[in-house]
Formats: sequence, C-alpha cells, structure tokens
Amino acid sequence: MNKVFPDARAACADIPSGATILVGGFGLCGVPEECIAAVRDLGVTGLTVVSNNAGTTNHGLVHLLKNGQVKKMMSSYVGENEVFEQQMLAGTLEVELIPQGTLAERIRAGGAGIPAFFTPTGVGTLVAEGKEVREFDGRRYLMERGIVGDFALVRAYQGDKLGNLVFRKTSRNFNPMMATAGRVTIAEVEQLVEPGEIDPDLVHTPAIFVQRIFLRKSTEKLIERRTVRPR
Repeated sequence: MNKVFPDARAACADIPSGATILVGGFGLCGVPEECIAAVRDLGVTGLTVVSNNAGTTNHGLVHLLKNGQVKKMMSSYVGENEVFEQQMLAGTLEVELIPQGTLAERIRAGGAGIPAFFTPTGVGTLVAEGKEVREFDGRRYLMERGIVGDFALVRAYQGDKLGNLVFRKTSRNFNPMMATAGRVTIAEVEQLVEPGEIDPDLVHTPAIFVQRIFLRKSTEKLIERRTVRPR
C-alpha cells in the first residue's frame, strides 16, 4: 500500500462536506497549514472541526472560518482568533468549549477505542449541562464521550514512507493523539525519509495509524506571539 501523496491537495481531495476533522497543533506550532489550505480550496462546507485553539486571526483554521466552511468548532481556547470570537458571539458558529485536559483525554479515548470516561473537571459548571453525573468514592464526576474524526490532519517533524511519525517539542501537543483518533489520518511532514531511517525508539506515532503522508513544501515556521526582553 502506497501511503505517499504528492501534496496536500491530493491527500485531502476526498474530504466531503459535513465531515468531522481533527486538526493538530498548539497555537501555531505543529499546525498542518498546507492541509488546511487544501481543505479551503476544496470548498467543502458544514465541517465540524476539533482543534485546541483554532489558530490565530491570520493563520491556521481562520482560513476555513472566514470562508464559512465550518459549522461547528470543538475547542478549548478562543483568545488569539478574532474571527472565531466574532462568529461565536454572533451565533453564526456553533461552538463547544471544552476544558483543555478534557479535550485531550476525549481525543485520546477515541483513539484508544474508549467510548466514554468520567472526570471531575467541569462538575457544577456550564460544562456539565446535559451530561451524566455520577458519584465515585464520595466525589461527583462528569461522563465525557471519546472523540473520533472522519479525518485527522496532523503535522510532524519527520515521517517515513510507511507513515511512522516523529514530532518535536510543542507540536507533540494534540498531534500524536489526533493521529490515532482519525478514521483517515493525513500526515504533513517536514522531512520524508525512507523506511528504516527513523530509530524505532524515536517513533511517536506508529505507521498503523497513518493512511496518507506527504512532504510539505513550505519551510516557514510561524510564531504566534513574539516577545523580546527590554535592552
């Protein structure tokens, strides 16, 4: 089975309208920008997108939001994306705000085949509305459902042609777990190498979880917020 695609457009070509898409990255680190651009160019609509913070006002998932392609966002953070914020406040975008740890665990659970789990996070708050609450050992817990996507779009530092992936530093937030929770996982990689070139001990996502892989064309590394110290 050949998993290597020539580019993002080819790898994402069959993503349909109405799909649920998991999009990796944290801030602007590890965001599969070329996959996002390909989905934008496809013009598909009615998407449910699961992503920690949906990028910023100028980069990342904002391109899909501006186009009106996203029906629902499932995220933990809105603050760096004015378009996301405006659409949420205007009621034109359905938003499910999820505590960050709960979001991470819901995705991990989905990838592990766990349909639901219990957590104390959110008990007694708006997060608990409409959810089952049970008591264990004298403490109340919410039942949260695992998340599985039709597609997972992830970005890795390095991948081989079989689909084994290596992530670096902050990009390990959300990308590895999302790779396990997509029915079809598409990996955008900065380096594409031959099988055997990656030390097995360094593999974060085994190839069995990855269906498609391509070498990203851009070498740009975006910075979400540049901070310098006074002279």
